[in-house]
Amino acid sequence: MGLDFGVVPGYLGALSVGAGWTVVITVLAGAFSIVAGVLFAVGGLYGHPLIRYPVKAFVWLFRGTPLLLQLFLIYFGLVEIGIDLNAFVAGVIGLGLHFAAYNADIIQAGIVAVDRGQTEAGRTLGLSRYQTVSRIVVPQAVRDVVPALGNNMIALLKDSALVSVIGVAELTLSAQLAISKTFRPFEFYFAAAVFYYVINLCLEAALSRIERRMEAAR
Repeated sequence: MGLDFGVVPGYLGALSVGAGWTVVITVLAGAFSIVAGVLFAVGGLYGHPLIRYPVKAFVWLFRGTPLLLQLFLIYFGLVEIGIDLNAFVAGVIGLGLHFAAYNADIIQAGIVAVDRGQTEAGRTLGLSRYQTVSRIVVPQAVRDVVPALGNNMIALLKDSALVSVIGVAELTLSAQLAISKTFRPFEFYFAAAVFYYVINLCLEAALSRIERRMEAAR
């Protein structure tokens, strides 16, 4: 039959909408993963044992199991105990928690690397332990690990395709729907790959700008 990319323009609108939802999912899940990663990192380092050990167990669990399985458990499993999440929310939470586990390890390493004198200076100025950690230690740690967090954001963008399996109409599912109507898998998967590449370039540019601002603020 040969390739026929002439069928793609008729579905560019649907693919663009799917790409837009991919960006929304990536931004929301990425922001959630960083905030949760900070909380897990701080809880794992400074929390009471009743907090510290469950946090470490959570990080170990989410790092040691596949993201696809976690999405299935959140979307299909939680409904059995009365928690009924729609596919979009389940996808954002699943992606966010998965990458929060990796971000927590990165941020913990950044916290440990902060000069101990910074903590001592904060306490000398009369700040409480919480104030010292939240206002002095964590901001410096996050600033120092921005490149590593950025790499996780790029990985999150690519892994966002997995939420298509629970019915979220992002870019991959939009391409699959087009394929089901045209029977042209190569053309539409190639078009989806181009969309992902363009989004990835924009994300890398944004992350590079953030890194430059962080360096200028040192």
